[in-house]
Amino acid sequence: MIRLHNIHTLRDELVPRRKGHIAFVPTMGNLHAGHLALAKEARKRAETVVVSIFVNPLQFGVNEDLDQYPRTLTDDQTALQKLGVDILFTPSVSDMYPRDMAGQTRIEVPELGNQYCGASRPGHFAGVTTIVGKLFNIVQPDIAVFGKKDYQQLFIIRRMVEDLAWPIDIIGVETMRETDGLAMSSRNQYLSTQERQTAPLIYQLLQTGAERLTKGESAQSLCADITHTLNQSGFVTDYVAVADTETLLPLNHATKQAVMMVAAHLGKTRLIDNLETDAIGNR
Repeated sequence: MIRLHNIHTLRDELVPRRKGHIAFVPTMGNLHAGHLALAKEARKRAETVVVSIFVNPLQFGVNEDLDQYPRTLTDDQTALQKLGVDILFTPSVSDMYPRDMAGQTRIEVPELGNQYCGASRPGHFAGVTTIVGKLFNIVQPDIAVFGKKDYQQLFIIRRMVEDLAWPIDIIGVETMRETDGLAMSSRNQYLSTQERQTAPLIYQLLQTGAERLTKGESAQSLCADITHTLNQSGFVTDYVAVADTETLLPLNHATKQAVMMVAAHLGKTRLIDNLETDAIGNR
């Protein structure tokens, strides 16, 4: 595995490799088994695998954890090398944003980026789509691999690729979980011992909620119940939502597959999770 920092050097390195397929996995580092599963999936699908590590300041809001976000580049590099990743791209902020951040050209998916997580994190998804779009332009992959844990992010990136007619196949990989069901996340290490014991409740409620939804319970009452249980258990709930997997809009009579999504704070840690389920008719 080679590690590159410079955009032009990376492009030059990829020129001869374009005879085969190139798969790309963008990350912010502090890699756990969930990230490594993405790299493994990329390895199955392409002759060349590129992974980027870049903590993107454009997607962090005021008073969010940009400065505290864990950076473990040495360990990340070792793990990726063991998986047979070909290229690790680690640009600096000045490489990616050479001008003042306020004047940075942005890519934005309207409406979709302003609901759910976007409602409580204004500008977050514009930051995500801007950096992912720029990385796509730099790497020009045939395939890009993302986790399903951030379902809204995956949906928005797919929409961006479709709308901009980029020839990239977006692959979603199932959420990796701890043995107690908690979705793996770099932010889980912020949890106290007691909070870590409480955190799996999110996934437990999603599982029981999916069962109730398929039995005909309304999405509105279900979301209200889950919100109440989370708040009574020490969480501060951001949102609980049920949406159509094809549109990310509320369910309707044509909905066949739904996704239940939760975002909630536990102490100082913001946790997100989701679960796809069958949905027949308007809930």
